[in-house]
Amino acid sequence: MSEKVFLMLGSNLGNRDLWLKKAVSELENEIGTLKKKSSYYQTDAWGYTDQQYLNQAVIFETSFSAEEVLKKISEIEKLLGRKRTQKGYQARTIDIDIIFYGEEIISNEPQLIVPHRLMQERRFVLVPLTEIAPDFIHPVFKKTVRQLLEECQDSGKVEKIA
Repeated sequence: MSEKVFLMLGSNLGNRDLWLKKAVSELENEIGTLKKKSSYYQTDAWGYTDQQYLNQAVIFETSFSAEEVLKKISEIEKLLGRKRTQKGYQARTIDIDIIFYGEEIISNEPQLIVPHRLMQERRFVLVPLTEIAPDFIHPVFKKTVRQLLEECQDSGKVEKIA
């Protein structure tokens, strides 16, 4: 059985465009078939200072469980130079988050909450996701991604990169 996994990629260190491309390539090698990808978006950092991120939403078809996908994502982040040295937000070569795993709701795993618990509060997630899956229905809120974006109170800058 295969499932669609919706991921958000972000980078704010070094050649951000290259890190996103490498992440997509590694994800294709490790988790499945790339189905869709958004444009790149330059975004304000969420939750802290003045850093700029490059973000992209992607959808993969995978035969791996959500837990297996999370493990593979952690390995890819480490391979691409992500260092987890402190709690909270920090600069990173690459960040990969699971936003949706099909219509599954996973809330009993300490390292994995799906749908992503803060996605509805973050324009930098909702704008790219709306580009590639505007009518996907959030399995908890029963609203489309487009509706969640329309209701989002986040005022952070999210600018499409040509």
